[in-house]
Amino acid sequence: MTVLVTGSAGHLGEALVRTLRAAGRPVRGLDRRPSPFTDHVGSITDRDFVRGCMAGATAVLHAATLHKPHVGTHAQQAFVDVNVSGTLALLEAATAAGVGAFVFTSTTSAFGSALTPAPGEPAAWVTEDTVPVPRNVYGVTKVAAEGLCELFARRDGLPVVILRTSRFFPEGDDDPERRARFPLENLQAIEVLHRRVDIADVADAHLRAIEVAGRLGFGRFIVSATTPFGRGDLVALRHDAAGVIERLFPGAGGLFAARGWRLPDGIDRVYVNDLARAALGWRPATDFATILEAARAGRDVRSPLALAVGAKGYHHDGEDAGLYAPV
Repeated sequence: MTVLVTGSAGHLGEALVRTLRAAGRPVRGLDRRPSPFTDHVGSITDRDFVRGCMAGATAVLHAATLHKPHVGTHAQQAFVDVNVSGTLALLEAATAAGVGAFVFTSTTSAFGSALTPAPGEPAAWVTEDTVPVPRNVYGVTKVAAEGLCELFARRDGLPVVILRTSRFFPEGDDDPERRARFPLENLQAIEVLHRRVDIADVADAHLRAIEVAGRLGFGRFIVSATTPFGRGDLVALRHDAAGVIERLFPGAGGLFAARGWRLPDGIDRVYVNDLARAALGWRPATDFATILEAARAGRDVRSPLALAVGAKGYHHDGEDAGLYAPV
């Protein structure tokens, strides 16, 4: 089974190629930029190039995209070209080639304004049934690409799995206020509670999606670390998140304080991965309990794969390449 990985010079693409190579599985990487993980250099908007790359592939992991940080640096048409037209080119080529599984990397950012409760409302409980309300062209184009994926699955019988992944990038938050309030590791440790996932778990979800795509035909899943919160916590999370966390993990506040960290005052959303775990047989290895265990032992809280891939840049650092570069 030869797997075609798009965006192979990017953060997730590299992680996918690394994981497949380590497992001894045939894989080829596609990206517009050369890298040690890229076999075919070109754009997914070039249909002839895409058809050539698709030859002999039995599965596609489509991770190439323009991301949210590009909203301030790229024209809206570029988002349509890469995220929508590029995805369409891949879907057409995959269907023509008889590919057995097409996995599309989407994003929880697609939910947009649906993630922000009104003042005084409980935290949002975000499942696959939550209706997206995109905030920007990034979200709009990812939702549009999801629609194309579903169309090809239902109309043409292409087995498709859409994975709406939560945050897994190592760079600082794109919100300057959040960056100012929390040290980077502190913030990302908190996010594992409700809106973050380790890249090793993201890669595992993609590989499991390949295996079940044929049986499912079509599926859309949230990929995020397993939250310890339940619906009964949503009211308190908005105004006393630290209290909820301390109740569930006694001593967490003291452990954080010993590292110069602090717990959050409020949490506004909780991503729920129940459906992904049930349908994909996926069990994310990193959650808040493992974060605390690593912190107590003085170990790095990131997985070996996350450390190997490292950071690839983020636009508030003035970079226009790396993780958030298009294919």
